[in-house]
Amino acid sequence: MLNIPLHSVDAVARDVLAIGTDYTPGTLLPTHSHRRAQFLYGMSGLMEVETDDGAWTIPPYSGVWIPASKPHSVRMQGVSTRSLYIEPAAAPRPGVHCEALVVTPLLHQLLLSCADLPALYDEAGRDGALVTLVLHELASARSVPLFAPIPRDEKLAALCKQFLAQPSIRATPQDWAQALNKSLRTFSRFFQQHTGMAFGAWRQQACLLAAVSRLSAGASVTQVALDLGYDSPSAFSTMFRKALGRVPSELGSKGMALP
Repeated sequence: MLNIPLHSVDAVARDVLAIGTDYTPGTLLPTHSHRRAQFLYGMSGLMEVETDDGAWTIPPYSGVWIPASKPHSVRMQGVSTRSLYIEPAAAPRPGVHCEALVVTPLLHQLLLSCADLPALYDEAGRDGALVTLVLHELASARSVPLFAPIPRDEKLAALCKQFLAQPSIRATPQDWAQALNKSLRTFSRFFQQHTGMAFGAWRQQACLLAAVSRLSAGASVTQVALDLGYDSPSAFSTMFRKALGRVPSELGSKGMALP
């Protein structure tokens, strides 16, 4: 099914609905939720996903798992999607938070094939077997660290959102502690409690999100490294490779898949 609204088929008695949608660059889907869980896969372009938990940047040939009834917004940068909408009882991933997932070559082909299925596909035939297999592949898909949590505390959340807009690896916990009128020790403990991450690890995640977005848009490795405050392109490349298993030059405007 291509370019049809979910609400027109949501009531169909099938565990999985597969819908492909093409979006113009800059399309913003304001905060909304679905009764079904969703696996949102972008074959081209870049997706920026936000929930009350945090922010994700999803490059081409990667996908994001969105649990049932999870409010989320998505900005589409020239994206052609293949989405699966899955009944909560059939959801292959048990978590209550979104996840960025690796799309293997097999899962990629399954998602393309599923988009050709009618809403009332034959559950007992080839179509049903295809759906069963794609659910198994989603269950075993590996998550990738393309996420920066947003805390519930309003003042800390405001600082985090400002940083996500203009990240720099040179930002110090001392600066943030001063902004919140806390000692460094108190701030470090406070940040860990509210994000589940140490400040340095969160800062790196935020820089990684920005890097993926800018590299996918065609920016050079050197320019991205300098913009994010790294001492050298090699230092930036080392961080990127450790986090994602690929050198940043492999994630250019052609959108090579992450491992």
